[in-house]
Amino acid sequence: MNPLIVDALGSGRGGRRATLDAIGAGPRAVAGVLERRGFRPRIVTAEDFLEGLIDLSGFDLMLISAMTVDQPTVRRIASRWRRSNPESLLILGGPIASDPWVLLRVGADVAVIGEGEKTLEELLNLLSEDRLQDGLSDVRGVAYRMGDMVRVNLLRPVMSRVEYDSYRPSTRVIVDYPLYYAARVYVEVLRGCSNYYRPLIEGCTRCDRCRSGSLTERYDCPVGIPPGCGYCSVPSLYGPPRSRSVSHILGEVEELLELGVRRIVLSAPDILDYGRDLLVEPEPLTDPREPEPNYDALEELLAALTDLRAIRRGEASIMAENIKPSLVTERAARLLGRYLKGTPINIGFETGSESHSRFLGRPSTPRECLIAIRRLRRAGLRPQVYFIHGLPGQSADTVNSTIKAVEASVEAGADWIILYRFMPLPMSAFADMPRAPPAMRDPLSKRLREAVSKANRGLKRRWIGRRLKAIVDGRYVKDRRFHVAYPMPHGPVILLKGVDGFEGRMVEVEVTSITTERLMMGIVTKR
Repeated sequence: MNPLIVDALGSGRGGRRATLDAIGAGPRAVAGVLERRGFRPRIVTAEDFLEGLIDLSGFDLMLISAMTVDQPTVRRIASRWRRSNPESLLILGGPIASDPWVLLRVGADVAVIGEGEKTLEELLNLLSEDRLQDGLSDVRGVAYRMGDMVRVNLLRPVMSRVEYDSYRPSTRVIVDYPLYYAARVYVEVLRGCSNYYRPLIEGCTRCDRCRSGSLTERYDCPVGIPPGCGYCSVPSLYGPPRSRSVSHILGEVEELLELGVRRIVLSAPDILDYGRDLLVEPEPLTDPREPEPNYDALEELLAALTDLRAIRRGEASIMAENIKPSLVTERAARLLGRYLKGTPINIGFETGSESHSRFLGRPSTPRECLIAIRRLRRAGLRPQVYFIHGLPGQSADTVNSTIKAVEASVEAGADWIILYRFMPLPMSAFADMPRAPPAMRDPLSKRLREAVSKANRGLKRRWIGRRLKAIVDGRYVKDRRFHVAYPMPHGPVILLKGVDGFEGRMVEVEVTSITTERLMMGIVTKR
């Protein structure tokens, strides 16, 4: 069997990655399962696949990893695969698979829902024994097509921490990505989310068990409301947090650095959940506030990673991704600042309204978000703050409060403001809510969009005159006179002239001007 993995994450409608310099952890996890079984899978991006840059004749199994918004691109990928390999199996995984009926819309055969490692192993067993059709009904965590119908099996229970840690994502396949040497490569350090609060939607009895019950009691809701923030499906899909061992994370990062990766992102719904599961075992970690972070476990991880030679010498960088304000104690901020100083870190604020925040099932209040921003900034980090427009419950009052929160975030030390559009996700509490219209079509969302743009224009001007290291990539597709460069460890994209032959190399640049909200111009000051 010769498997091909298509990374369609973030490809949306056009087949081109929305964020070119980000390589997620999911496809490498899939490749790791296949390698464990003795196969040598290859990964290709959706863009390269659709442009015909790979010969499909040598492959007999396709696996696509995608998000919910990537359905149009996945449909095109599946159509091209069927033309070349009409009888071969097409397996769909990632967040897109949480809606089983997507199989009919895109033309795939099997959807792996939630954690995929054990499920994929069972599917490979059935394939090797040539009894897939007979055995599919017994595999938990899948949906599959039967003519014009879809059968959905029972979900698979989430893996224990020990089971989860026994799987090793592939590092070998990272070189399949055309931009791996300049990209932010995500390394999963834990899986799952500790926020088992529920949104206060219709049907909620206000029993408060999800906020004040025991850790085990919080796991299930008496009236079946999915856990977590209403707009998020992570707890439903992946369960409460389980941390990987330091040795396995360290080994993966070392191998990636040896292969030429320069920018590592520690991927987790909240980096401060790392090791908290160890403090409450054998109960599930279903409280986003107590206990406090496992400072010893987190320091052990960060100390080991930042002691790697490439990191010590400034040849590569380590970043963390997401963080819940409810866990940003002074001690936690200082610890992160000690090892990750100067790096960005993402905070979910989402709404500036206290009442709206509770309605959404948020684990933190707006006031706590501002406190967290200040603490992280004082510790030397660069907080990047998320908001969402068009959320259920949005009103003139919530938008007014959120605009004030955007302004207060900048004053508190935010490095960048990111505004997302609400999209209902399968298996989330808001799954049946209508999708928000584009910001410019809704008067309230438009006001919020304009406030965020104004804030970011001011923040972007602070980059002018800065000198920083950046990795040179290929030519800018919209103007071939320029090359694209990605700042270390992370920042807005820089356009450079006169760097022919420097692709993949690190240079020192000075930012000279701002062109758009996402682009800066620069000059090379040191090669």
